[in-house]
Amino acid sequence: MLPWTRTPRAPRARRTLAALLLAVAALAGPSAAAVAAPSAGEAAAATSGWNDYSCKPSAAHPRPVILVHGTFGNSVDNWLVLAPYLVARGYCVFSLDYGQLPGVPVFNGLGPIDKSAAQLSTFVDKVLAATGKSKADLVGHSQGGMMPNYYLKFLGGAAKVNALVALAPDNHGTTLLGLTALLPYFPGAEALLNSATPGLADQVAGSPFITKLNSVPDTVAGVKYTVISTRYDEVVTPYRTQYLSGANVRNILLQDLCAVDLSEHVLIGTTDKIAFHEVANALDPAHASTTDCTSVLS
Repeated sequence: MLPWTRTPRAPRARRTLAALLLAVAALAGPSAAAVAAPSAGEAAAATSGWNDYSCKPSAAHPRPVILVHGTFGNSVDNWLVLAPYLVARGYCVFSLDYGQLPGVPVFNGLGPIDKSAAQLSTFVDKVLAATGKSKADLVGHSQGGMMPNYYLKFLGGAAKVNALVALAPDNHGTTLLGLTALLPYFPGAEALLNSATPGLADQVAGSPFITKLNSVPDTVAGVKYTVISTRYDEVVTPYRTQYLSGANVRNILLQDLCAVDLSEHVLIGTTDKIAFHEVANALDPAHASTTDCTSVLS
């Protein structure tokens, strides 16, 4: 037992735990600038061109694309670059908010992940009804790349999804750089995580949620999977645990495409056009083009 777990040191333990939780939040979420609450004008500008329910998929891009944000993200901040990038290429693009907690604005993806997957299921049905299509393509970042797998495996989503493209997903949980290994030294810390931010607790390697998610094979028949990772990921660690095994899977390391790309966990999903070029390739493999360092200009 560490000295700060003793009763006389309880205030110190609480301060240390608070610092730990703040560190986890800083690692798991987008940058401070990215998650600042948008004004009404910013939100309108940000969503211009996507979440347009009058959009009808074209023959060239016959399925709607649904973007699934990560922990602490929302339907706007995570997609300020990728959504317009895909809209400009002729896709009908939609994004949802999920995992909201009562009294917590802007920062989503914090609720129980099985409930978030049910929210995704409802949203997919809404988009398919609006577009008149039978299947969608999903693109997710971090938790948003992993959570859809629960939808595919346990909620019947495989019948409604053609492809899942995941940027830095925690498919097998994460150690959060070992921070979670400290939890046993802080009595009550794990209970606090579960009660206050169940969506965060669910992502810890070995959690009941991750155990159930991986109690069946990584993939389901009929869905194409692409996982795009970065060796500099500081949140989903080790980064190779992001990869999936099974048929119709492509596991891609960003640095194999461009060795000098230094994007870490947040940037690979929010700003990296090299990663986004590979997202576009995954959505339209028949017209894929080489992804390399020059793809940042695409």
